[in-house]
Amino acid sequence: MSRVLVSGAAGFIGGYVVEELLGRGHTVVGVDNFSKYGRVAKSFDGHCNYQLVEGDCRDVTLMTNLLSGCDHFIAGAALIGGISYFHTYAYDLLAANERITAASCDAAIAAHRAGRLQKVTYMSSSMVFESATSWPSYEGQQRDCPPPKSSYGFQKLAVEYFARAAWDQYELPFTIVRPFNCVGIGEGRALGDVEVLSGNVKLAMSHVVPDLVQKVLKGQDPLHILGDGSQIRHYTYGGDLAKGIVTAMEHPAARNDDFNLSTATSTTVLELAELIWRKVNGLSGRSGHDAPFRYVSDDPFEHDVQRRVPDTAKAKDVLGFEATTPLDVILDEVIPWIARAVEDGTI
Repeated sequence: MSRVLVSGAAGFIGGYVVEELLGRGHTVVGVDNFSKYGRVAKSFDGHCNYQLVEGDCRDVTLMTNLLSGCDHFIAGAALIGGISYFHTYAYDLLAANERITAASCDAAIAAHRAGRLQKVTYMSSSMVFESATSWPSYEGQQRDCPPPKSSYGFQKLAVEYFARAAWDQYELPFTIVRPFNCVGIGEGRALGDVEVLSGNVKLAMSHVVPDLVQKVLKGQDPLHILGDGSQIRHYTYGGDLAKGIVTAMEHPAARNDDFNLSTATSTTVLELAELIWRKVNGLSGRSGHDAPFRYVSDDPFEHDVQRRVPDTAKAKDVLGFEATTPLDVILDEVIPWIARAVEDGTI
């Protein structure tokens, strides 16, 4: 099995990726500076094939030293957050993530030249399709549609240009993966969060699922949602995404190619909100949980994309990958976890 460096290993998706790699028998080195959540305990922390290094991925010397002993590099480190994060940290998202990407590429080019590193698997984002005007979004459309309007989407598109440029000039092999709307457990309140008021509930800068769950848990009625609720998303289980990412890393046909990783199922925000409302009230045993679902619409954020719908055929045809966990099943795992996190004050 390979020795794999995962940057951003202590992050939300990173934790799922490390777990999947270890489950497949790989040796994993994780690197993270704990800037988003602080130190977070993971189930695999004591695994004999896992080493976690505290460090800044903008440090080219550190990254070069770590990569010198690795066969693969999953480049996942980035400043990332929910929709309000895009506004609060518009410049930092662009500047810090560009520095992380450049340092990662510099180190990977040197390690590949030295002879051991085989490939970099870059974590991009569905936000590269932010300005798309037709759907589903297919691999290659990001070069044809207008560029993303948000600094985060623009920077993620730049990651893909870094990947291709490093191949063009230095023949550093790559694979680009684009996760869509990851949902799972393990995401807490970020250290840099500012509170946003949504109705009578103060939210951290998180994502739509934990935001909606905690509002329902706190008894908000009617439920406040951003926009009219017609926004379309593909909510994909973190464990499924990790399988797709690691499969793309391993698969020989993924070399120098890009893949959307997502469930094929579309869900509107309003459908999600009502499903969460029914489940939270039913699981908690609250009386009156059969009462009519009520909601009100708040003004959406500027970069709240109305439709994010991927074409998933390429990942299925080339990699044999499908994200198959239904949203209903995902929520049965996620809602109790968020309920405990709310009680503990970590979300």
